[in-house]
Amino acid sequence: MKDVIIYTVDYCPYCKKAEVLLNEKDIPYKKIDITENEEEYRKKLGEYYDIEGKVTVPQIIIAGRRIGGFDVLDKLERSGELDKMLED
Repeated sequence: MKDVIIYTVDYCPYCKKAEVLLNEKDIPYKKIDITENEEEYRKKLGEYYDIEGKVTVPQIIIAGRRIGGFDVLDKLERSGELDKMLED
């Protein structure tokens, strides 16, 4: 299974929904909570992943590729594409 990283803040309901979805599917992931240095991390994420405008959370990374937030993750799950993306 490919590596999954999720950037979160502790007060975000969409971050929690993303974690629930990943947990329910038994997808291992590395959680990076940016709450304490949120502004700095958002800036770094924007620069690293070339995100235009405000950087939202969660930011979900699969195999080094940013897929976006919970809405995209949920859409990938419902279409069956998430499982394909995670295959080695």
